[in-house]
Amino acid sequence: MKELERIKEVAIDAAREAGTYALNRMGNLVEISHKGGFTNLVTDVDKKCEKGIIDRIKKEFPSHSILAEESGEEVTGGPFRWIVDPLDGTTNYAHAFPVFCVSIGVVSGGSVKVAVVYDPSRDELFTAEEGKGAFLNGRPINVSDMEKVRDSLLATGFAYNIEGKLANIKYFKVMMEKAQAVRRPGSAALDLCYVACGRFDGFWEFDLNPWDTAAGQLIVKEAGGTVALLNGKPFDIHEKEIVATNGKIHKEMLTLLGS
Repeated sequence: MKELERIKEVAIDAAREAGTYALNRMGNLVEISHKGGFTNLVTDVDKKCEKGIIDRIKKEFPSHSILAEESGEEVTGGPFRWIVDPLDGTTNYAHAFPVFCVSIGVVSGGSVKVAVVYDPSRDELFTAEEGKGAFLNGRPINVSDMEKVRDSLLATGFAYNIEGKLANIKYFKVMMEKAQAVRRPGSAALDLCYVACGRFDGFWEFDLNPWDTAAGQLIVKEAGGTVALLNGKPFDIHEKEIVATNGKIHKEMLTLLGS
């Protein structure tokens, strides 16, 4: 579909532009503020990047709806809905820890059709279009072949609020004891992309939002992985939890997570 190809092109250009700007500004922030608690940060760069992405979308596709992390949702009634995280991993970014990305997913007909995640620190562009596979810098990617959790490298993330952090501690302890290792990089979108390209074998997290997962979950699925809720039911981007794996360790991971 030519329209989806154009949408993907615009998403890639917007993500690259925002990511490059963020990388150039890292360590030179004008403003760092808090939203909903002292651990949930937003910077002037988040806002600047988001405005640039939204302006580009409106210029190219004025009839499309947009849901963006910092500015909320603008509904137009058009056939497509863009879901934008201009800077996933803001806490990392605010401390000049180079694990962050731009994440853009485009929804139509109830499912994500196009996904773009750009990591400017490594100049890595993850892309996917529904039914056409997943790619890293234009090369096809696939999930790992690991068959047991005990041999797997897993990833997770912790919520901003203390209750959410504590809720995941028990799962973290279980996985730490069962898996080869567990990492906590701090960017859900990148964690999902790392499952897609085989760097991680599995990932779980709670207290997420659509902009955290919309793009990454499609990239995992198009790379041959499996994405679900904690109870094993199909994943929905409006749900707060996610389990993403290479498929081979999926059942075991769900069992360990209490399903």
